[in-house]
Amino acid sequence: MAVPKHKMSRSNTRHRRAQWRARTPALIPLTINGSTHLVPQHLRKAYERGLLRPQD
Repeated sequence: MAVPKHKMSRSNTRHRRAQWRARTPALIPLTINGSTHLVPQHLRKAYERGLLRPQD
């Protein structure tokens, strides 16, 4: 695990943390049982295999 070699100021710590942003997942259209649903791209395979069901 990385260990800091010097004390970092509170301002610098908070500035660094502020660079991380949560993003909404990329939605793709997927046809399941004849109806089209928007599903997250990283879960596409699970929906295709029937492991997940889209909410109506």
